[in-house]
Amino acid sequence: MADLNVNEIVSELTEKASGGDAGRASLTLYGGHDKSLRQTLIVLLEGHELAEHASPGEATLLVFNGRVRLSTQAESYEGAPGDLIPIPPSPHSLLALSDAAVLLTVAK
Repeated sequence: MADLNVNEIVSELTEKASGGDAGRASLTLYGGHDKSLRQTLIVLLEGHELAEHASPGEATLLVFNGRVRLSTQAESYEGAPGDLIPIPPSPHSLLALSDAAVLLTVAK
């Protein structure tokens, strides 16, 4: 298994996100949909959002840089660098309050 430099990957994903209309880019760093653990690095540019979607199961969001808001119908959580946000089991969305990089960890 090769070591990964997350800071370098964030830079690459930020460049990729800046070049597209979606304002986001992602890369699975570990595992996959067929594994019991998946870790995906997601870059969202300020003002861009992952629209409301179903919960992936037991999951957390670690904010590497920037600020994000994770929202459900009932409540919202704001995250800044270093914050670990448990993802609720209900449908939710993720909004970048500033350019942000987060690590989504999903266990099944």
